[in-house]
Amino acid sequence: MINDLAAREDGPVRVSGWVEKVRDQRHVQFVVLRDESGAVQLVNGGVLREPDPENPRSDILVPRTRTISELTHGTFVTVGGELQHNERVKLGGVEIQIDEISVVTAALPDNPVADDSGIDVRLDWRFLDLRRPEQNLVFRIQTTFLHALRQVWVDRGLIEIQTPKLMASASESRAELFEVEYFEGKAFLAQSPQFFKQMAQAAGFGGIFEVGPAFRADPSFTSRHATEFTSIDMEISWVDSHVDVMDLHEELMVAGISAVEEKHGEEIQKLFGVELAVPSRPFPRIPLAEAKEIVKAEGYEIPRADADMDPEGERRIAAHVKQKYGYDFVFLTDYAASIRPFYHMRHEGDASLTNSYDLIYHGVEISTGAQREHRIEVLEAQAVEKGMDPAELGFYLDFFRYGVPPHGGFGMGLNRVLMLMLGQSSIRETTYLFRGPNRLLP
Repeated sequence: MINDLAAREDGPVRVSGWVEKVRDQRHVQFVVLRDESGAVQLVNGGVLREPDPENPRSDILVPRTRTISELTHGTFVTVGGELQHNERVKLGGVEIQIDEISVVTAALPDNPVADDSGIDVRLDWRFLDLRRPEQNLVFRIQTTFLHALRQVWVDRGLIEIQTPKLMASASESRAELFEVEYFEGKAFLAQSPQFFKQMAQAAGFGGIFEVGPAFRADPSFTSRHATEFTSIDMEISWVDSHVDVMDLHEELMVAGISAVEEKHGEEIQKLFGVELAVPSRPFPRIPLAEAKEIVKAEGYEIPRADADMDPEGERRIAAHVKQKYGYDFVFLTDYAASIRPFYHMRHEGDASLTNSYDLIYHGVEISTGAQREHRIEVLEAQAVEKGMDPAELGFYLDFFRYGVPPHGGFGMGLNRVLMLMLGQSSIRETTYLFRGPNRLLP
C-alpha cells in the first residue's frame, strides 16, 4: 500500500492505483498515483524518445512514455520501479522511478465529476466521488468511531443484536411509515428497533446495542434528514432514571471522539480544517423549559409553547452553552409528556413531564433517550391517552405482563453525528449511499 512506502528502504517496489494527475515535461514525466491509503509521485525520466529509423531528423516516443502520456484520470495501473526517499517531494517525501507500467483498466477521458461539481452530480457518480481523500476519510472515521462505541458496550457486557426491519405493525405510530407488499398482506419498514430493544429487556439480556438501518417516510429535504439512515441504538436494564442512560451516552461519545481524534485528528485538520475537541464529562444538562426561557431571554421565542425545541432554538441553546460552558454538547431534559411517545416514563409526582432527553451536538439534535415505562397498567393508560388502541399493541404489551426490569435507552443517527463532527453541511456527505424523497439511485 502507498502509505507503507515511507517506512520502506530505497529499492524495488510494486504499487497499484488510480491515476490522479499526469504532467508531461520535455525530459521527464510525473504521475500522481492514488490508492485507498494515500498518494505517491511516480517519475519517468532518462530517455523518453528514441531515433526514428525512417526519419533521422526526427525521433519517436518510447512505448512507456507514450503509455504515460495517454493515461486518463482514473485509469487503474500497476507500476514497478525504484523507491527513492527525497525530502524535496511534498507528497510523502518519497517517489518511485518507473521501470515498468501496465494499464489494468482504462478510464474514459471525460470524467463526469469535476472539482466544482455540485452535490447532486457527485451523488449520481458516488463511486467516483468516494475516491476523494476526504470522502475516504469519512468512512475510516466512521469505522473508528463505531469500533470505540462497540468496545465500551462489549466491555460492559452488552449484547449486540440485529432486529428485523420488516414489521407487522407500526413501532411507534403510523405516521412516516413505508408500507410494502408482503405476500398476501402488508408489512412496514421499521422506523426504529424500539419495541424489539425493549423485548430484549424482558428476555433478560440486561443490555443490548444495535447499529442498523431505519426508515422514515418523511418528505423532508433538509440537510439532516434521510428516508433511510443508520441508527445507533442501546437499551439497558436496571436503571434508576434517564440519568443512567445519559451517563453511559456521555461515556460512549467521549470514547468515540477520543478514538477518532487520536487516529485521524491530523488528517481531519488537513482535509476538513476541523480541530476535533474531545469533550470532558459531565456534559451540561438543562431542562427543556429552562432552555426555552434562556433562548427567549436572548431574543428568540419558540413559536409554540407546547412544542419541542425547533432547529433555531437548538442552535441558540447550543451557542449559549458553548459561550458559557465551552461545550459542543448539551443534554436537554424533562420533555413534556404531550410531545413524547407513550412508552416514556413520566416524572414521579408530575405526570406532565417525562424522564427523557435529547442530546444536542454543535447546535443539532443527534439523539433521543429516555427511561421506559415498565408497568403494564401505566403503559396501557398512556397509550389510550395518546389515542392508541392497546389491542393493536398486543405483542408489545405482552412483554410487560411477565416481568420486566426498569430500563431505558437511546437512538442516535450515525450520519448526523459524522456530519457535525466534520463540519459538513449535509448528511449526504457522510452517508455512503444517500436515500431521500427524490433519490433511490445509485
